[in-house]
Amino acid sequence: MANYEADSTGIDSSTVRVLIENGEYWLTNRGDLAILDVTVRRLSERWPGARLGVLTYAPSLLRAFAPSAEPVTYRRGSRWARSGPWWQLPAYAGPQLVGPVSEGWWAASDRPRRYARRVRDSLRGSVAVPDETGRIPRIPMAVRDASLVLAMGGGYMTDVDPYQAHRTLDLLECAADLQIPTAMCGQGIGPLTGEHLVAHASHVLPKVDLIAVREGVRGPALLRSLGVSSERIVVTGDDAVELAYDMRSDPIGTDIGVCLRVAGYSQVTGGAQDVVGRVVRGFAGSVDAGLVPLIVSEYEAEDRRSTMPLVDGFPVVRSILGRFASARDLVAEVARCRVLVTGAYHVAVFALAQGIPVVGLSTSRYYDDKLGGLSGMFPGGVELVQLAEDGLEERLTRAVHHMWQAAPDLRSGLRAEARAQVCASRRAFERVYALVESENPRRATEQ
Repeated sequence: MANYEADSTGIDSSTVRVLIENGEYWLTNRGDLAILDVTVRRLSERWPGARLGVLTYAPSLLRAFAPSAEPVTYRRGSRWARSGPWWQLPAYAGPQLVGPVSEGWWAASDRPRRYARRVRDSLRGSVAVPDETGRIPRIPMAVRDASLVLAMGGGYMTDVDPYQAHRTLDLLECAADLQIPTAMCGQGIGPLTGEHLVAHASHVLPKVDLIAVREGVRGPALLRSLGVSSERIVVTGDDAVELAYDMRSDPIGTDIGVCLRVAGYSQVTGGAQDVVGRVVRGFAGSVDAGLVPLIVSEYEAEDRRSTMPLVDGFPVVRSILGRFASARDLVAEVARCRVLVTGAYHVAVFALAQGIPVVGLSTSRYYDDKLGGLSGMFPGGVELVQLAEDGLEERLTRAVHHMWQAAPDLRSGLRAEARAQVCASRRAFERVYALVESENPRRATEQ
């Protein structure tokens, strides 16, 4: 009989190592931070002694946001982090203190570090070979010691983010070739049309043991077209739903939340931005509501630069979150709202999970799919408004008015949908756990 201390799962959780692909290595997006919160908490509950490695460019900030996780720097040769009492300091200090220091250190040391790496590789005779697309895959050595490689939820398996899509596929392919269990949870799949990316996905995704998608409108069909068997696909909703649902409050909000993102994948004209601001300010004034600016992404301050002009000059504007506020802080701000007007996806998830209806703003196929998928998961809870079509002011005003009036009646139904998605997501994680527990060699010896 094997000599080890088993937990309630029948395995020694101290032998488990989960390498987590988190999709957003700088930790600047509160939607991704919410998924990280849920993912790490679930894995820690299942395997209390496990090592949970998260790929990141900001190791100290990761420790501050997720003390139960440990950073694995994304680069060739990177191994599991060293442990020691000093690694607990960021967790005690918190992201508000750690964040500015982390950003400053990275800015100051990035160029010297790149130069030192090139010199080291040259001296070692280490030359990375590009693939057919010209990329140089950088697979961390940590994958070789993993019990499971888990691609955390996100919307990165798409044409919009080919770099992240390819590096996730590289990691999953390496793990599969090493016969390490693999899973993808809470995924937003597509649009995906690029030749190299489609070929790469068609080669790798059928090898992944389980793919849980956050919507059922396009994702499952796209995965099947890439060769993934239906038995490995499950629709769960977004894993971040659990965080917001758990933080729901009984009183209905009295304000209007607003978030607008202007980026390369979400091109919003200055004229459309002006109309959105005019409509939300005008409607809020007509119903005596405050405006709540809601910032999801801090990447190059994209949400701040696009959202703050919408509330400028309005007499009642709620306080705005700081640069290193957590996902839970944002969820709490969303709870103030009776209606949300947004061009960003995850703040809509936070609203719907609490029973708050959403007016979704879109200018692209990417956001049509994201917000349309949410509409399918929360029937009646999302009204999509195309910013590029004529008559925007009238259409947007009508949508906000409709959702404001319908909010009390929609509340319980939206929360019921959220509860069902939490259950579906947790069932998918049970299948993920089984990938490790059924393959665990110590358990096999014990039996």
